Amino acid sequence: MSYYEKIFFPLLRAFEPEFAHHCAVGTLALAQWGPPGESLLRHIAGGVPSRPVDAFGLRFPNELGVAAGFDKNVEVALGLALLGFGHVEVGTLTPLPQVGNPRPRVHRLLRNRALLNSMGFPNCGVGAALPRIIRFSRLEGRRFILGVSIGKQKETPLTDSIRDYLGIMRDVHAHADYLAINISSPNTPDLRKLQTPQFINSLCAQLQEENEAIAQRASSKPRPLLVKIAPDVTDEDLDAVIEAVRANNLAGIIATNTTLKRDGLDGDPFPERPGGISGAPLAARSTDMIRAIRGKTSGSLPIIGAGGIFTAADAREKLDAGAKLLQLYTGMVYRGPGIAGEILRGL
Repeated sequence: MSYYEKIFFPLLRAFEPEFAHHCAVGTLALAQWGPPGESLLRHIAGGVPSRPVDAFGLRFPNELGVAAGFDKNVEVALGLALLGFGHVEVGTLTPLPQVGNPRPRVHRLLRNRALLNSMGFPNCGVGAALPRIIRFSRLEGRRFILGVSIGKQKETPLTDSIRDYLGIMRDVHAHADYLAINISSPNTPDLRKLQTPQFINSLCAQLQEENEAIAQRASSKPRPLLVKIAPDVTDEDLDAVIEAVRANNLAGIIATNTTLKRDGLDGDPFPERPGGISGAPLAARSTDMIRAIRGKTSGSLPIIGAGGIFTAADAREKLDAGAKLLQLYTGMVYRGPGIAGEILRGL
């Protein structure tokens, strides 16, 4: 057990989870700029082995990244990279600033090593985030991949949602290494319907068409587009997502977002609270989804595996199931900022 787990996490538990998260982000934001902070973060990482992975036409320094939701407002991508993560997915960003759902909206399920999240895409909006995306993307000697997760405004009808995704893509295209299309958060009303046959092919087709058009106008390359799916998606809808991704030449799938299912929990202290479950209870569901995607595509479609990664053994399980890359978030809450180095050394 690390010093973080023995000392710091028990102290952090005295604070409301979202407040504790803001404190962590604020500390990282201060530490990431300048030699003293950089040295401290590298020391916490504890030495990270080089494990390059080629995917989507990009070279990732290692398999492990930070999932969208940790750095919602694009404040600490460098700090997370200094902790050993090979890629950082910032956001999810919406076209305009969004406050999200009422607080409290994050709860710890300690006995389950899980979080219950009903945040609803709180973020500063793409306009405010863009200068920071540009700054991180232009860092001299940058050694991490910068992904941007994009979503729709809560008030935007599903039938108009494409305009939100297209607008954000146009804003960040020149500066993001890849784009993650978030259509699977359970905390934006009806968002998951975008995974269904009614919407998914049109969404993917229009995004890829604009992706290629932007690249052509700028004499650059199209950005890899990935679709982030739910672990609760039906088999029919999964088939529709895979078909749309392949038919429109998208780069891959991120599996998975949080789950609405609560069976298997060791007690549920918040039975009346809505939201998605992340952490250990999600591990098997997301791994099963990775395995299903690999089976349906004969391993031809790259997958980023996310959900319930706490240890090198958890990471290895997802890699063996068919994931090319990995992401975590809740594991860092419970195991601390040294988790990337620990997992990568373990692999």
